[in-house]
Amino acid sequence: MVVKLDKIFDSATKNTIFKDKSMLQSNYTPQTIPHRDKEIEQIAAILAPALKGERPSNLFVYGKTGCGKTLSVQYVREELLKRVQNSGVSLKIEYLNCKLRKVSDTEYRILAEFIKKLGGKVPATGLPTDSVYSQFLEIIDKEKQLLVLVLDEVDQAVKKIEDGFLYNLTRLNAELKNAQICLVGISNDLRFLDNLDPRVRSSLSEEEIVFQSYNALQLKDILKERAEGAFHTDAMGDGVIEKCAAFAAREHGDARRALDLLRVAGEMAEREGANKIDLKHIDIANSKIERDKILDVIGSEPKQFQLTLLSMLELLEKSEKVFTGDVYRAYKELCKKTNTEILTQRRVSSIISEYDMQGLINAKDVSRGKYGKTREIRSEIPKDIEQQAKSVLVEALSLG
Repeated sequence: MVVKLDKIFDSATKNTIFKDKSMLQSNYTPQTIPHRDKEIEQIAAILAPALKGERPSNLFVYGKTGCGKTLSVQYVREELLKRVQNSGVSLKIEYLNCKLRKVSDTEYRILAEFIKKLGGKVPATGLPTDSVYSQFLEIIDKEKQLLVLVLDEVDQAVKKIEDGFLYNLTRLNAELKNAQICLVGISNDLRFLDNLDPRVRSSLSEEEIVFQSYNALQLKDILKERAEGAFHTDAMGDGVIEKCAAFAAREHGDARRALDLLRVAGEMAEREGANKIDLKHIDIANSKIERDKILDVIGSEPKQFQLTLLSMLELLEKSEKVFTGDVYRAYKELCKKTNTEILTQRRVSSIISEYDMQGLINAKDVSRGKYGKTREIRSEIPKDIEQQAKSVLVEALSLG
């Protein structure tokens, strides 16, 4: 056993493939953002009044996952902050990823997180939300300043806590004497604003920028640029970058997925002691990422979504297909076990539709004669990770 472990550890420390793996990781900030000059200029033009201390229009940025939205906003953020140094203008730009659990799953926690970023302190729970708003106002209105709040994946927060919190944030400017607030929302859902309450949408008075997905040639450019710094010379076989780009282009032009694919393929090659990444490593990496992505989505969903999915999976263990009425009955039982508010059947039906759109289930309309229409539900989660998916849900819902 020791000899086998020595071989594994030796192959990992030889480092014949990677030169700087961090250049392929999601938290890496590149020096340049290829094929996004136009969008970066648009963001800069909308936020430029901040350099004079004037409040810009609220901005909403849309596009599929991995199309450079967050990188572009962060790039403009850094440039704005550099520009206002020693200018006499007080500008703060605070960023929050709304997909993070226990940070942005309630209005209270979002405010508490921003208070913390601004140097204040508030308990994680326990105060009335009105009190937290008062503390938030107090901490930002101490001086004449402009505060830009960047809400990444803002659609996830709205899904968890409804859209009233956006309305409340936009209305704060009416109560501020010294400071002003501007919102920048980043969303993967192009229909996000269309689904908001008309009163909320009216209060936002937003400007919008839509990012198009990368095509295969653009993804190839991005991969080549990162690969030069990430890998040793001759660490990639012929066609590797092209295949990564083609896979990602097929998956909505997701640059993040392309970079993950290249990194995981390198790790697979390294583990087997290969000197370079070949096309077979891309195929292996693609299967692994697909499995991991499903488990990540399941683990980060709001509680009501997790209860609905677990209801379906438990029923599908006993039968190849189930119907919406069966799911709702099972869902209500799980709500009782977890002391959770029971949603209406219509709302649970819309959650089932969202899982259908994500590809985790297949929900097909069928007629049951005199009993009316229903939906026949089948699982689309790969068989080899169904139990893992169920375990993720059981742990997240504290049912273990």
